[in-house]
This record gives sequence, C-alpha cells and structure tokens, in this order.
Amino acid sequence: MPSPFDGPVTGTTPYPTIDTDPHAFRVVRYFRPRDYGTWGAVTTGIPAAFYLWGRFDPLPRMSRPQIRSVYIFATSIGFMGGFLMAYQNSSKRFWGWTENHREQELDRVEMTKKIAEGKPLYGESSQPEHMQNVAVSNSRHSQLFFAILPWFNLVNHPYHGDYAKRYQAEEPKTPSTSQSS
Repeated sequence: MPSPFDGPVTGTTPYPTIDTDPHAFRVVRYFRPRDYGTWGAVTTGIPAAFYLWGRFDPLPRMSRPQIRSVYIFATSIGFMGGFLMAYQNSSKRFWGWTENHREQELDRVEMTKKIAEGKPLYGESSQPEHMQNVAVSNSRHSQLFFAILPWFNLVNHPYHGDYAKRYQAEEPKTPSTSQSS
C-alpha cells in the first residue's frame, strides 16, 4: 500500500538516490575514509583553534587543571561535531546529493544478498505501523538540522522510497566453479 512517506526527495538529484531515510547504523557503515578524516580533522581542529585563540587573546589567569578542562571540553565538542559532519556527508550520498558510486555498489550488493536470503530489505521492526510513520516523519532529512537537534533514524521501517525495487530482478552474482573430472 503506497504511503506519503514513499515519495521521492523533492526535486531531482544529480546522482541516483539510494535511500531517503537511511538507518543510522547503515550511514555509519558506509562511511568513507574521507568521512573519518573529516571527523578526525574537526576533533583536532577545535582544540587547536582554542589554543591559537589563547595565543592571540590569552585566557585569564587559570590554573593548569582549569586550562586542561577547557581543552577536554573543546576536544569533546570537536569529536561530536566531527561525527555529525561526517554523518551528514554520508547521508547526502544516500540522498544522491553528492557523488555516490561506491555507495550504489555497496547498496546493490547488500540488497541483492538480502533478496536472495529472503530477508526484509530494511530489517524487521517491532514497532507498530503508526510508530514507524512517526519515526520516518521525524527522521527524514533530520541530518540537515543537526545544529539545532541531532536526530537519527534508529527505527527499521519500510518507508525508504522505492529505490530498492531496482534490485528485485537481479540475482546475486556468485562465482561459478568449474568441476574437473
């Protein structure tokens, strides 16, 4: 039964859309090395910026433990901000907003494997139907609002668009073995 949540992303995307509301674990699984680099750069960049800021405009007389706590706080903020930035970049590839050739291939392999095993494509959910609708309403494109409220899709639901149907006809590719007698 079609649902208003099955519709495509408004407008056209420059790359094929893979999933309009990817599960949080799937987004992290599809991180690229560049995403981990972004995460690391932001994690180290924020304390470095605090250090440089302190060189130009010194902190008031603070003891070493107080200064250390400022850097621990800055590193924590950088760690969380770097993760959110990497997560957002990965999500944009799922939506087709940025280049996603690698993700298309990973998705094709994952979906054809699930089809061959007879498993649901997006996992099984213990949530009732109306709660799945609420979950997708709250989490779709929530990555764009991370600065206001970090919100992730942690619910398995069937409302990811009809993009996986392209794999229904495909059979998983298995290496052929030749038997010698």
